[in-house]
Amino acid sequence: MLQSRHLLLRPLTYEDAADLLQLQCQNKAFFQRFAMVRPSSFYTLEHQQSLIKQWEQNMQNDVEYSFGIFHEHKLIGTISLFQVFRGSLQSAFIGYFVDKNYNGRGFGTEAVQLMVDYAFETLHLHRIEAGVMPHNIGSIRVLEKSGFHKEGLAIKNVNINGKWEDHQVLAIINPND
Repeated sequence: MLQSRHLLLRPLTYEDAADLLQLQCQNKAFFQRFAMVRPSSFYTLEHQQSLIKQWEQNMQNDVEYSFGIFHEHKLIGTISLFQVFRGSLQSAFIGYFVDKNYNGRGFGTEAVQLMVDYAFETLHLHRIEAGVMPHNIGSIRVLEKSGFHKEGLAIKNVNINGKWEDHQVLAIINPND
């Protein structure tokens, strides 16, 4: 469990599946602009329960750390460190989604800062990388406010909503390394 002034980040449990489904359904069109194409089965309680179970297993296997973002006990988003590499890399990617009704209020920045601290202080990662579509200025600002720096543009890097999209690559290095 990670806590800041306004947020609580914690791994989601089976009991959170209905709230996760509600978050996904209420933000379907909003999230779809920044996510892979999702089949209709994604928007079922059973699928959200299986996602939570997979996230628990991935955390146990040290390959992904997914958390719910809670504000005043309400699930307002998700954030994860994924593709965790150990060995000589000690790195991960970060990704997050914040409910459209909570965007622009600093919650994304606060959540990213909590995860960066967790990644560096608890997981002892060396580097965290993010990819953001260049027109997603809000997300780029979240990362830059959290200490990430721009590294370049990855051309047609990720399939988003059925189309190969360019991504601005940003990264942050553990200052203790």
